[in-house]
Amino acid sequence: MIKRLLAATGIATLCLVSGASAAEKIEMWVRSGIGDSFKKVVEAYNASHENQVVATEVPFSELVQKYATAIAGGQAPDALSMDLIYTPAFAAAGQLEDLTDWAKQLPYFNSLSPSHVRLGTYQDRIYGLPLSVETSVFAWNKDLYKKAGLDPEKAPTNWEEIQLNAEKIRKLGDDIYGFYFSGGGCGGCMIFTFTPLVWGSGADILSADGKQATLDTPQMRKAVGIYRSMVEKDLVPASAASDNGVNFLSFTNGKIGQQSLGAFAIGTLVTEHPDINFGVTLIPGVGGGTSSFAGGDNFVVTKGTKKLDAVKEFIEYVYSLEGQKVMAKYGSLPTRGDIADKVLEGLDPRMQVGLKAISVAKTPYTLQFNDLINSANGPWATFTNAAIFGDDVDDAFANAQSEMQSIIDSGQ
Repeated sequence: MIKRLLAATGIATLCLVSGASAAEKIEMWVRSGIGDSFKKVVEAYNASHENQVVATEVPFSELVQKYATAIAGGQAPDALSMDLIYTPAFAAAGQLEDLTDWAKQLPYFNSLSPSHVRLGTYQDRIYGLPLSVETSVFAWNKDLYKKAGLDPEKAPTNWEEIQLNAEKIRKLGDDIYGFYFSGGGCGGCMIFTFTPLVWGSGADILSADGKQATLDTPQMRKAVGIYRSMVEKDLVPASAASDNGVNFLSFTNGKIGQQSLGAFAIGTLVTEHPDINFGVTLIPGVGGGTSSFAGGDNFVVTKGTKKLDAVKEFIEYVYSLEGQKVMAKYGSLPTRGDIADKVLEGLDPRMQVGLKAISVAKTPYTLQFNDLINSANGPWATFTNAAIFGDDVDDAFANAQSEMQSIIDSGQ
């Protein structure tokens, strides 16, 4: 998709402010919904530096195509906050600055979020670095645990325990449910919260090089079986089957006992739903282990920008202790592991779970993420809905495996 959009690409000659010592204005695009953390770090940088960042929000659903079109028309911004999953495709298309030599000279390079760096790497060169970090975690409602006779301070450690807890919580009332997930064709939701069940136990849905679909594994079969069982036992609201992500934060209504969420929800719960007493832990794998989805944005630079030095100055400010503290205060996890404890000092201790998830988190590496995973009509979204809510599990596996491989092969 991206290669087609970029077929007519040209690189803009960007205007410089006259005068050798004049301040630079860095034009940067960010996706809508990036949150206050990035806005606040831009404000802090602009208040303390001669160079300035001018950030423009672009609707999330339009950002990829708009950026591709802007590159083709020579109107691209200097830098971009890009969902890390799309970094490989733009790097492969030759549209991003190679940051390898500079990045590896940063004294804290090896402590940067590993999944972000991996997704920012193409053919052993680095084109994207972590800007904002997101992970998925498992949350439980402590008050509902207590009412159900469970220990509210004891985090579940496996899915058998989670299901037993869900059964006890369901008995509390007609509108109280033990578990929730957005399963109605929300590929992004399910890759974020469901795939860690498989990753934690050593399996994956794609090969490491992204060239083979590896969907049908014993671990995935077991994960599907667990979710199907909870649906069949009425432990999950019926609305989950049609939820395309609109009600992803159903846990905030106080009537859901357990749900896998994003670490961003910790801040949302603390600030907007202080009445909900909750705990968070890592998402268990179906056969042991734990995992998480490493999400968030990579910082990428448009190839050919004349403001590369100014852009690097801004990135280094974001990575400074001051910049990291600003972002963490407004909900973003630290991108630097070496100063993470200092960054989170004084903040809600549950943020530490989101931070801990970074070390076990994964992100699929593929140039076709949208077609394979994110598309509501794509094979991943169709598979999870059919396998968990449908009548023929074997058929769901066979169809998804075949379609995923076909999409991969067509892009090679």
